[in-house]
Amino acid sequence: MLRKKECVAMLLAGGQGSRLYALTNNIAKPAVAFGAKYRIIDFPLSNCINSGIDTVGVLTQYEPLELNEYIGNGQPWDLDRAFGGVHILSPYQAKKKQSWFEGTANAIYQNISFMKKYNPDYVLILSGDHIYKMNYAEMLRAHKATGADCTIAAIEVPMKEASRFGILNTREDGSIYEFEEKPKQPKSNLASMGIYIFNAEKLFKYLEADDADPNSEKDFGKNVLPAMLNAGEKMFSYRFKGYWKDVGTISSLWESNMDLLEDDPAFDVSDPDWKIHSRNPLAPPEHIGDEAVVSNSLIALGCEVDGYVKNSVLASNVVVEEGATVIDSVLMAGTVVRKGAKVLYSIIDENVTVEEGAEVGESKESGKGIAVLGRNISVAGKIAGGEIIDKDHKGE
Repeated sequence: MLRKKECVAMLLAGGQGSRLYALTNNIAKPAVAFGAKYRIIDFPLSNCINSGIDTVGVLTQYEPLELNEYIGNGQPWDLDRAFGGVHILSPYQAKKKQSWFEGTANAIYQNISFMKKYNPDYVLILSGDHIYKMNYAEMLRAHKATGADCTIAAIEVPMKEASRFGILNTREDGSIYEFEEKPKQPKSNLASMGIYIFNAEKLFKYLEADDADPNSEKDFGKNVLPAMLNAGEKMFSYRFKGYWKDVGTISSLWESNMDLLEDDPAFDVSDPDWKIHSRNPLAPPEHIGDEAVVSNSLIALGCEVDGYVKNSVLASNVVVEEGATVIDSVLMAGTVVRKGAKVLYSIIDENVTVEEGAEVGESKESGKGIAVLGRNISVAGKIAGGEIIDKDHKGE
């Protein structure tokens, strides 16, 4: 008897993340650090295993090395399985075509053989750049109950932001009668979350047709979903009411980190009933000096804080020396803030040194925006609010 999986997940993790600027110059967006001890990809991977889905293909393309190394054999997420588990799926040279993924639909199409190996009834398509907790098993139950060919997870967004998303126009029963990709004049505020469940055979059929269409952009939102709708396939929305954040911009990444600091956080990463797994670095307990002042902040293991830290998120092995100030900022692993330095309203990537007396960023009230420092650099002097630095800066 052929072994099979009821549902296989395909996680799109190959995006360049250009709107994160210096933070994604050398790594894929899903590998960007989040919330002191996580990376963005931890959330969809944890959602999968918590939902009972133990077969995940991770599609990588842009700067995949660190992401591939981080995922490894999948053990931290309980995805190291003899049959199933997590698999890194990189572009490869086919007989007749170029190897690079041409779009979201083409990326999935190029890995049809991987999916078919598990003979699934359903395929779950996910994005690797969102922060959220979601039970995909509940979405699958809803998909089965409606008898849909495709179910699209959706969330209500402010009407003024609706034109940034794929918008679903639905009937009272949740069935979709129109799909608009980033419409200038949206008719509703029900936005696609980029999470789809397909009946596997229908998905394969439409991916093959899309690949054969020379005029297609090989994209789910622009091509595959409209094609299914136009053909009269049964398509339903699945309304999600929890926390969900697309962290594809500097401001949204900063905001979602700050959400963790609320007294009653909108997003709780410590919920024991829905564990967020990660490949945590080995580190000793954090050290908070006798003269240090820390308020409303998240401090990871291995940090050494002897200065002033307020409204900030510090990842593992961050050092804030005596007399240094960190306010309204996100500091990623291994960053050092030397004596007398100030970091205000900033995001600082991994292994950065802010030299003694340097000033990075300006207060939120200045209106200058979030300062950003790329990884593995050293900065001195003054970095203005809103400035993005990705190489050593020696100051004035």
